[in-house]
Amino acid sequence: MASRTDDLVSPVQPAHQLDLDALLRYASVNVPGFPRSPSTFTISQFGHGQSNPTFLMEVGSGAAVKRYVLRKKPAGKLLESAHAVDREFQVLRALGDHTVVPVPKVFCLCNDPNVIGTAFYIMEFLEGRIFIDSKLPGVPPERRRAIYRATAKTLASIHSANVDMIGLGKYGRRDNYCRRQIERWARQYIASTAEGKPASNPKMFRLIDWLRQNIPLEDSSGVAAGIVHGDFRIDNLVFHPIEDRVIGILDWELSTLGNQMSDVAYCCLPYTVVIGQNKHLDAGFEVTGIPEGIPSQAEFLDDYCSASGKPWPAKVWKFYVAFALFRGASIYTGVYNRWLLGNASGGERARYLGNHANELINFAMDFIAQKSVLPEYPPSVAQADAKRFGNGNKIQNILDERGRFVPSQRVLELRNKLIKFMEDYIYPNEKEFEKLAQSDARWTIHPEEERLKELARKEGLWNLWIPFDSAARARKLIFGEGPNSISDGGRDLLFGAGLSNLEYGYLCEIMGRSFWAPQIFNCSAPDTGNMEVLLRYGNKEQLEEWLIPLLEGKIRSAFAMTEPQVASSDATNIECSIKRQGDSYIINGNKWWTSGAMDPRCRVLIVMGKTDFSAAKHKQQSMILVDIKTPGVHIKRPLLVFGFDDAPHGHAEISFENVCVPAKNILLGEGRGFEIAQGRLGPGRLHHCMRLIGAAERGMQLMAERALSRKAFGKFIAQHGSFLSEMAKCRIELERTRLLVLEAADQLDRLGNKKARGTIAMAKVAAPNMALKVLDMAMQVHGAAGFSTDTVLSHLWATARTLRVADGPDDVHLGTIAKLELQRAKL
Repeated sequence: MASRTDDLVSPVQPAHQLDLDALLRYASVNVPGFPRSPSTFTISQFGHGQSNPTFLMEVGSGAAVKRYVLRKKPAGKLLESAHAVDREFQVLRALGDHTVVPVPKVFCLCNDPNVIGTAFYIMEFLEGRIFIDSKLPGVPPERRRAIYRATAKTLASIHSANVDMIGLGKYGRRDNYCRRQIERWARQYIASTAEGKPASNPKMFRLIDWLRQNIPLEDSSGVAAGIVHGDFRIDNLVFHPIEDRVIGILDWELSTLGNQMSDVAYCCLPYTVVIGQNKHLDAGFEVTGIPEGIPSQAEFLDDYCSASGKPWPAKVWKFYVAFALFRGASIYTGVYNRWLLGNASGGERARYLGNHANELINFAMDFIAQKSVLPEYPPSVAQADAKRFGNGNKIQNILDERGRFVPSQRVLELRNKLIKFMEDYIYPNEKEFEKLAQSDARWTIHPEEERLKELARKEGLWNLWIPFDSAARARKLIFGEGPNSISDGGRDLLFGAGLSNLEYGYLCEIMGRSFWAPQIFNCSAPDTGNMEVLLRYGNKEQLEEWLIPLLEGKIRSAFAMTEPQVASSDATNIECSIKRQGDSYIINGNKWWTSGAMDPRCRVLIVMGKTDFSAAKHKQQSMILVDIKTPGVHIKRPLLVFGFDDAPHGHAEISFENVCVPAKNILLGEGRGFEIAQGRLGPGRLHHCMRLIGAAERGMQLMAERALSRKAFGKFIAQHGSFLSEMAKCRIELERTRLLVLEAADQLDRLGNKKARGTIAMAKVAAPNMALKVLDMAMQVHGAAGFSTDTVLSHLWATARTLRVADGPDDVHLGTIAKLELQRAKL
C-alpha cells in the first residue's frame, strides 16, 4: 500500500536539530502567507530518502494548521558539488512557473548559514501518497497499470520541457553527459572508499572500464538533451490522495541538463533489481516475475517513448541500465560513508547501503553479460507488422529513422484505412451530396450519408477525435469505470481509438481533403467542440441525455455564442441574458452564425449568455444546454458564406424569446462560461487547422493534375517556369504549416491548453492563410472552372477564408503570440 506523505515523518534526528526560533523568524518574513505570530510551531523529519535532510514544518494559528517542507544541505564536510539545494530551488521554480510538470511550489531560498547552519529552501507540503515499494503491494492489479503509466507520462513531461524557454538553458552542459557522469561518479566512489573508509570493490573498476568503452554515440552531441532529474523513481513521486496521477516530483538534488535516457533506465531499475530496506537486494521483476498489473519493462518503455517521442532504445539499453546501476552503487557508497561519519539523513537504514552498493555492482556485471536485454521492437509494433514487411530489416529501418512527427504503426494503419475509405466512398459521392445541397430538398439528409456512417463505424473510423483523457473522464462518469478500464466493443467504439491530439492530427488532415468527409466519421465541427465541452465539463445526467446520442451520431448540435449587435470575438461583449427563475433559466437574446442549427438532426444548442451582468468581467458568462425544440427558440434564416449556405448543415440566425430551460442544464455552474470557452480553445479548435492542411493537400493534388493535363500557349501548364516556381512555394508553405500544427498538437498533449496557447495561436493564423494561398493558386490554374462549383476548390477556399474569423480573428491570435513573446523576453 501507499504511505501518506505525513506518515513518513519521525522526530528530528540528533545530528539534524535546528534553531527553531531563527527558522521561525526567517519563515515569517520570507514565506508568503506564513503566520506572523503562530500559536504552535513544530518540526519533524522525513525518514524517506538519504540525500538532503528534509523536514515537515507545522505552524498553528488558532485552530488552523499550515504545513510546509524544508529541505537543507547536510552539515559537515561534503563531497564536491553535492547537495546543491540552490539548484533544486532553481529547477523547481522554473518548472513550477512555466510548465505543467507536477512539482511542489517553492517559496524561498536561504543561502545564509547563520540561520540554521546550512543553506535551505522552503516549499509547499503535498498531501498525497508515496509508493515506497515498486511492487505496489496492496494495490489492486488494475490500478498498478495506471500508476506505472502515470509514472511514464510524468517522466516524459519532464523530458519534454523546453529548457531554453523556461530559463534553464544554462542549467548544465548538454553534451557528453554520460561520459562526464562516469568520470564524476568514479571520482566520488574513489573518494568514498579511500583512507580507511569502506573498502573498494575491484569489480567496480571493471564496470567503469566497460562503460567508458560503450557510451552511445547519441551522448556526445547533446542535440536531444534536456532536463535530467537524476533520481527519478516511483518513490520520489507524490500521487494524488485518491486518483492515480502524479501531483509532485521530489528530490531534485541530482538534476541537470544531459542525456535523458539515463533517467529512464534509473526509473526502470526495479525490473533488474528491487531495492528495499532489507540487508540484501532482490532480483528484479524480469527475473522473479512481474507482479500482476504492473507492465513489463518493454511496455513501460513503450508508454514513455510514445509520450515523449523518443526512439526505441533496444540497441543502447544495456549501457543505460549498467550506467544506472553503476551510479547507484557510487551514490550508496557515499551515503554509507556519511553514515559511518554520523551525518547521513537516512539514519539506521543507511547502514545496509555498503552491502547494497556491492550488490548493485554484481547486478550490473551480470546484466552486461546477457545476450539480449530488450525486444528488438516496441510492443505496440505487432509481430504481424514484421511479417508484412517480409523481414525485420525494413521495419527496423522505419523505427530507427522515426522522427518526432512520424506517426506510429498504429496511426499509419488507421491513416491507410481512412485514405482507402475516402477513395472508395467519399470522393465518388461528393457530386451527389453537392447535387442534393443545391436542390429544393437541400435541408434534408442524403440517404447515402447514413449508410457511409455505418460503414465508418464498422471500420473503426468513428469518433477518432476524442482525446483519451476526456474519454476516461466520461467513461468513469457514465459507466462508473476507472480511467484505464477496458470496455466492451460498443463502448470502445463510442469513445474513439484512444488517440492523442498529435495522433489524431495525421487522420484529421485526411478528412479535411473533402468538405463532406468529417461528418461521415462523426468528427465534424461544431459537434466535436460541443462534445468536447460535455466530455470535459458535463455532469453524468447531461452526458447521458446529450453526449451519448451525439457520440452515437443519432443527433447533431450547434454552439450559439456570436451575436449580430456586438463584436463577439471578445466574449465579454455578449448581451444574451440567462436569468434564474425558480428551477429554470429564462433566455432572451439574438445569435447568429450558429453553425449546424439548420441541420434537421440538430437537437441541442450550447448557448453562451450572461447570468450576472454585475459580476467580475469574466464571471458574468454562463453556458447552458438548450433543446432546439424548446418554445421561444426561433430559427430566423440561414446565412450565406460567399454564396454557400452549406446545406444541410447551415449557419443560422436564431432568436431566443423567453426560452425556459431547466436549471439542471447549466454547464459547470453560473459564471463558468468564460472558463469553459477557454478550455474549449484547445483540441476542438485545433482540428480546424488540421483539416486545413488536408484541404491544401487536395488543392495541391488538383493543381498538379490540372497542370499536367491542360495546355496554354503551346505547352502544358506544368512546363511553364512561373507555375513551377509558385507550386514549389506552395509546397514549402504547406509543409512548414503542417509542422507547426503538429507541434501545437504535441504541446497540447504534453503541456495542456494554457501552456500550448501560443503555438496554437500561431497555427490558427498560419493554417488558413496557407490554405488560402494554395487553394487560390489551384483555382488560378483551373481558370474559370476553379471559381465554379464544378470543383471543390471554391468551397474549400470559402471555408478557409471564413476560419480567419470564425476560429478567432487573426488579430486576436497575433496579440496572444506577441504578448507571450514579450513575456519570454522578461524572463
